[in-house]
Amino acid sequence: MALSATLTIGEVATRGGIATSAVRYYESVGLIRSERTTGNQRRFLRSVLRRVAVIKAAQAMGISLNEVRTALDSLPDGRTPSRRDWEKLSRRWRMRLDERIGRLERLRDELTGCIGCGCLSIDRCRLLNPGDELATKYSGGSRLD
Repeated sequence: MALSATLTIGEVATRGGIATSAVRYYESVGLIRSERTTGNQRRFLRSVLRRVAVIKAAQAMGISLNEVRTALDSLPDGRTPSRRDWEKLSRRWRMRLDERIGRLERLRDELTGCIGCGCLSIDRCRLLNPGDELATKYSGGSRLD
């Protein structure tokens, strides 16, 4: 890796819009890679900026860093994601995001009924006890988790 074709940790942080601690963390969990100079300083290929962009976009969608690492690890030879790679990854993540949106919409739709009960009458709570499932096991409020 030629030094002129590389970025310092500060340059990656500035250009990637993240803290230097995030750069170190991403490297420690295998999301990005660097090489060390003879003075033990990190040097990153410029292509790491695209990886950082993918990581930030995935995090904005609520995708965990473990899932991002798995996705990036699926790329041949750990290469930087191409446009086609991004389309494939984002399609998969979009399905997860749609599922999450559906769960949040269901939660929102049940929230109004929950406000009135205050979870004091758990037998009627449509959030914590949908369909009064706990009534067959307990009487009254018995589960507040």
